[in-house]
Amino acid sequence: MLQIENLTKIYPDGTQALKGVSFKAEPGEFITILGKSGSGKSTLLRCLNRLVDPTAGKITFSGNDITIASPYELRAIRRKIGMVFQHYNLVPRCSVLTNVLSGRLSYISFWAGLINFFPEKAVRQARSHLSDLGIYEKQNRRADRLSGGQQQRVGIARALMQEPEMILADEPVSSLDPDTAQTIMEILSKINREKKVTILCNLHVPELARQYGHRILGLRKGELVFDGSPTELSESAVRSIYSGNRALRGGNKS
Repeated sequence: MLQIENLTKIYPDGTQALKGVSFKAEPGEFITILGKSGSGKSTLLRCLNRLVDPTAGKITFSGNDITIASPYELRAIRRKIGMVFQHYNLVPRCSVLTNVLSGRLSYISFWAGLINFFPEKAVRQARSHLSDLGIYEKQNRRADRLSGGQQQRVGIARALMQEPEMILADEPVSSLDPDTAQTIMEILSKINREKKVTILCNLHVPELARQYGHRILGLRKGELVFDGSPTELSESAVRSIYSGNRALRGGNKS
């Protein structure tokens, strides 16, 4: 489904965020990605949907080469790749319902999107997602009037509006308290199980990575230093990911 080959990203200031990263993601996998700040986790996810252009390497998603896709082709590919952000990335002054409906913007005309005119079917779909996520009664409230956990549910509902094959979740729980973080991870896990959506989720907490990931990747200074199952993520491997000591990769090698 997703194949990354020798992915490299060097920013204009010379920072090398990714150094030849390679791995595959199979349909329906829940992959958690560990690494401290600056390890390249966010850059990796943003390269996968071309929010950031890679410097070198190849990304293939459902048979499409994302790295060379034209703007028109990229628009179609992005429909199937939902994104959940650390700081929610909502329009604060707009209602919850409007924020969720924005997940359908790539399916309607520019002019319809400009005036927030969505088909009734999309409105029903948005309300259904809000109901499933437990915030149906918040649909007419401004997004900035919600708690952090509620805003993240809105972000997830928006991603679901794309009818995605894959969701990229970039530190979706790092701004939340432990109980709320657990709830958000349970929601993502349920989406993965019931909708068969492949999920790549950046995390800081090894315990959450073990609990929810079918497979764990470890990034250190832009390099993939661990690729294995939750049971293979030993404490020594965690220390290696975070402290810079050498780590052996797990069993799922690229």
